[in-house]
Amino acid sequence: MKYDIVHNPVGMVDFVLNWNESVTAEAGAMVYMRGDINTKTRTRKGGLFKTFKSKVLAGESFFVNEFTAKEDNCGLGITGAVLGDIQVIQADEEYIVQSGAYIASTGTITLDTKWQGFTRGIFGNNLFMLKTIGKGDVFVTGWGGIRKVVLKQGENMILDNYQLVAMSGIIEYKIKKHGSLKTAILGGEALVIEIHGPGVIYYQTKNLMAFARVLSPIMPKPGR
Repeated sequence: MKYDIVHNPVGMVDFVLNWNESVTAEAGAMVYMRGDINTKTRTRKGGLFKTFKSKVLAGESFFVNEFTAKEDNCGLGITGAVLGDIQVIQADEEYIVQSGAYIASTGTITLDTKWQGFTRGIFGNNLFMLKTIGKGDVFVTGWGGIRKVVLKQGENMILDNYQLVAMSGIIEYKIKKHGSLKTAILGGEALVIEIHGPGVIYYQTKNLMAFARVLSPIMPKPGR
């Protein structure tokens, strides 16, 4: 199997599949197919309860599409829903992936959900995450650009929770308030992730919620 990530920062992935190679992707992620490719729509692996958790807690679809080549040199295009980079994570260990960032995967990768704390209600933040299980390539998307940071033992980083795309499962972290209530209301900051190395972090350079706040004053209001 070969792949090429093209047209970042509005990216997509071009796959070249040989016979019996397959890619699992989010429902609606397919852009094009070339050659004899079988498409199978199924519920997520891991049982009905795990599938239900992925839908209700993380906002993911019940369903994924499994694309399997029935001849050599088949072409498959996959993209994400947001306007931003696509990054591949070569996952030989567990990764934690922000809900909505996952596009597709190869190998034995399956997804489970991971609840990240109690803070959703205070400021409306959704901290539900997906956890990868198995080995393979995981393709994720972010709002804007995606940057990779490798933290060594003893190195720390504080990241706005909306900026997180993915991080290795071995990382130690905790969700905490940033500053005072005044900072949260007037300064636009509320919750952050305090991360302690070693481990790998992928974060996005733009904040979708901040962009929504910019657009809100000029959006049509209901009933007008």
